[in-house]
Amino acid sequence: MIIELNMQSEEPIYTQLIHQVIEGIASGQLQPGEPLPSVRSMASDIGVNLHTVNKAYNLLKQGGFIQIHRQRGVVVDPDGVPAATDSDRARQQQQLRPIIAEAICRGMKEAELIHAVQSIYRNIVSGTKEREL
Repeated sequence: MIIELNMQSEEPIYTQLIHQVIEGIASGQLQPGEPLPSVRSMASDIGVNLHTVNKAYNLLKQGGFIQIHRQRGVVVDPDGVPAATDSDRARQQQQLRPIIAEAICRGMKEAELIHAVQSIYRNIVSGTKEREL
């Protein structure tokens, strides 16, 4: 899996890294039990501070996406990502709310928004980065 960071983005680098690892798991590009680079190796490979990668990995671990072992290193959780809890769903809806509000303000109709979400979902599941919007 190739990590693509936008250093000019307002989104923090550690957040971009988290999103890309989660998308890699969701798309099947990263399989349960698959190793990820060490913190130092990842930081060196993508040209960021190792504390940035460490923060991303720790948050991914807290979310149940990866495991960090002293001997085995960093791996995609071999048991798979735990199912969403009610609090996970509530948090996800909270995160979607401002995106949907902005789309409404910019004139996007409900059908367009639903189509956009379906296209993104299909692209992630199929493992493509193409935009069908």
